[in-house]
Amino acid sequence: MKLGAFFFGGVEMTDAGAGAPNPMDRYYDNAACWNATLQYIDAAVAADKLGYDSFWTTEHHFQYEGYEVIPNGILVSAWIAARTERIRLGAMFNVVPQWNPLRLAEDFATMHNLSGGRGILGVGRGTVPREILHLNDQHISIGSHDNPDQAADDKKNREYFEESMEIIRTALANERFSFSGKYFQLPQPGIPDRGETVQQLTLVPRPIYPYEIWQAVTSPPTVEYVPTVDHGAVFWNQHPTFIKRMWDRYGELHEQYQHSALTPGAKRMLVVSVRIEDTHEEALRTARNGHDEFWKFLGPYGWSRGYMGDDGKPVQPGLIPSLEESMRQRTILVGSVEEVAAQVQELKDLLGVEYLTLFPHLVGDPYSKAVEQMDRFANEVMPLVS
Repeated sequence: MKLGAFFFGGVEMTDAGAGAPNPMDRYYDNAACWNATLQYIDAAVAADKLGYDSFWTTEHHFQYEGYEVIPNGILVSAWIAARTERIRLGAMFNVVPQWNPLRLAEDFATMHNLSGGRGILGVGRGTVPREILHLNDQHISIGSHDNPDQAADDKKNREYFEESMEIIRTALANERFSFSGKYFQLPQPGIPDRGETVQQLTLVPRPIYPYEIWQAVTSPPTVEYVPTVDHGAVFWNQHPTFIKRMWDRYGELHEQYQHSALTPGAKRMLVVSVRIEDTHEEALRTARNGHDEFWKFLGPYGWSRGYMGDDGKPVQPGLIPSLEESMRQRTILVGSVEEVAAQVQELKDLLGVEYLTLFPHLVGDPYSKAVEQMDRFANEVMPLVS
């Protein structure tokens, strides 16, 4: 089983937890946010030394609250590549509607080539309206396929994302290209160039090494799309029953569209939060504040949609779960080495997991704690998993 590590890239918080302060009342200055970036990079170096296969950055903007302070994971990954030897470097995720697709393709190709072929192109559709509405000129926002009030935004976001990804894949793979769609005309008509008009474009540079594309999968419409274009699928923060349905559906569709059968875990990645301590009680104690701060921050964005209610259906968005509820939902693995190993084994047996990525840095924790968690998982938990 390959192991990855995924960090939000937040500021250490001594007052993380369920109570005050409200996330919007937090404010960290530039020095604190930059210090978190440097600690983040050091954690990636540690992951490389511990033998992890991959390290995953984020892309978030304007977050004075200190939760996610990395605006350009590709740029940071280029520096991480210079300080590491073998670890692969991706993003969870480059938010495609926040980019010009050609710039995203160029920046990824540059980082990928500089790293000696260690780049992974991770892509998603976005989470935070404050970010996406300030970083594109098409009024693309965040919606939800299952909320009638947001369905129009969701449809437009998906259209824009899918068109952008077609451009990115085409530009990365072809010597010359053009594209005509609903949102983009490439090249734009009538652009003069040395006595002629531009008819085609060439991306410089393009990858000189093979590369993979991985995409966040959190809803049925997305799992219907991802295998049609041969992206890998990343699953996180959902009840295993919901993941299993989409996990298997991905395999079925991949065989249909790509004409090749996959092993049960191929081209699919499971992301899990973890907290390992010597005893169950100590793991509960040290996990609680980071877990509760995570949900205080992200609950209003509808992240609880992946949790299962007593009726077997997704709970309504807006739930702020307790640590015990998240443990029951298997979105965080908490306990002793033996307990966490048993939970990993359960997920591996259910899904056939071949690629597991840890979220070891609970919100507000010291980075040293996250490095400790990566170490314990790789060297104590994994030897107990068959």
